[in-house]
Amino acid sequence: MGRFEKALRAPGLGAIAEIKRRSPSAGDLRPDADPAAIARAYAAAGAAAISVLVDERFGGTWDDLRAARASTNAPLLAKGFFSTEAHLRTAKEAGADAALLLLRDLDDGRVALLLDVAGALGLDTLVEAHDAGELERGIALGAPVLGVNARDLSTFAIDRRAQLELVARIPRDRVVIAESGIRTRAQGAAAELAGADAVLVGSALMRAPDPAAKLAELLSRPLVKVCGLTREEDVAAAAEAGADLAGFILVPESPRAAAGVLPVPDELLSVAVWVGEAGESVADLDQVHTVEAGKVRGRDAALLRDGEQVARVLDLPWKGTDPAHWERAAAAEGRIVLAGRLGPENVREAIAAVRPWAVDAASSLESAPGIKDHDKVKAYVEAARA
Repeated sequence: MGRFEKALRAPGLGAIAEIKRRSPSAGDLRPDADPAAIARAYAAAGAAAISVLVDERFGGTWDDLRAARASTNAPLLAKGFFSTEAHLRTAKEAGADAALLLLRDLDDGRVALLLDVAGALGLDTLVEAHDAGELERGIALGAPVLGVNARDLSTFAIDRRAQLELVARIPRDRVVIAESGIRTRAQGAAAELAGADAVLVGSALMRAPDPAAKLAELLSRPLVKVCGLTREEDVAAAAEAGADLAGFILVPESPRAAAGVLPVPDELLSVAVWVGEAGESVADLDQVHTVEAGKVRGRDAALLRDGEQVARVLDLPWKGTDPAHWERAAAAEGRIVLAGRLGPENVREAIAAVRPWAVDAASSLESAPGIKDHDKVKAYVEAARA
């Protein structure tokens, strides 16, 4: 295992931050990009690895990789259309720690050969698939690092839902990378919950005024959930404020019961909230609380993706208190969504005490049950993301 693979196996969601001057689908992104300066800034912002386009169709050259190597010790991925042993030797000599292999362009025999050559050179590889057939080939070939690209390289269309379905199929002993089309924290989180160890982000970073700052934003935690939404205008306010998760309580007994899961903008993930067991909805995730006699809900909940638990929601008892709530949450393992009377006035303190994966607020952001106060929503999100 080389430095590239090892970095991507680190806990939490990592990022491969990409340097490219242009894109065939979008045209010029940052024609004057300085690969040395950007690589150095990416590393400081927390990139697990840095991808450098060396193909002229993306405005790249091998000198860009050499410049990045001279400026940072971060693992570097050489990205181009590689098909020969000479390509891999050039990548190694230019300072790469890993090289891209596109299953679309290579037959199984060629991929197997290049995997062997890369291993002999001390190079890791990122073997990239675009559909189910290519993914099965990559798994069968034993590729240790597999990427699933959401972009169709023929039409340039993005299909994140199909990408996530493929990501979820990959054996957990492999390193899994979700590539392309990720612009927001919620989209990165969706890949993480599907099983991705890292996301590869290029265009969204290179378009940003400050690519490294955009990278830091995509990786920042906790995520912010606004729950108990019942109106479209409140969903829009949550999205405008910068929330990541929108919660809809589908429990008729709740004072914040919604008629259904409302449409959410692309930068949000929707969460259907249930008691006892999940029902049918169009939500991205389900939050299922335990049952407690005489109460609308039990205290805690499981956050589910396609029926599989991906996080725990730790809440206060229904209409109750617990002075040790934050202490209990801080001691819990795994992804924790912290809930329980959070609002603009205390969410920063809660985050500092617990370090949760996400924070969740509902009643403290209301002017009346089920009706959000947009100023409170904005203040809560700003405080949580400060």
